[in-house]
Amino acid sequence: MASQLKVDTLTGVTTAGSIDVTGEGNSTTTNLQQGLCKAFCRASDAASLTNTFNIASGTDNGTGNYTYTFTNNMSTNKSSGTAVAITNGARMSTYSNVQTSSYDTDTHNESGTDTDASTATNTFGDLA
Repeated sequence: MASQLKVDTLTGVTTAGSIDVTGEGNSTTTNLQQGLCKAFCRASDAASLTNTFNIASGTDNGTGNYTYTFTNNMSTNKSSGTAVAITNGARMSTYSNVQTSSYDTDTHNESGTDTDASTATNTFGDLA
């Protein structure tokens, strides 16, 4: 018989903010908090936000360069993420200049020239 668990808060027993989940194959564990995406956004080619989580604003710094500011800061500037260009003609978008409060993306076409493009990004790491 299937069960359903309804709760508003999950808290670890040993450490309140640490819950381990048994992974595939039942031989390893994954920390639930560490495995969650802490921020994501989808933005237009002018850094106008169209879908976000934990992103307060986007700034268009010039052709192909955008800055996104976190709603809730990351604990260190060692968070990581990915950026993907989602506009025809753009071939690569990179996640860079990572700070505790923001990060940049840089978008280039197939020739390596900066180009405006809609982007999608995600961020992993520890919240402040």
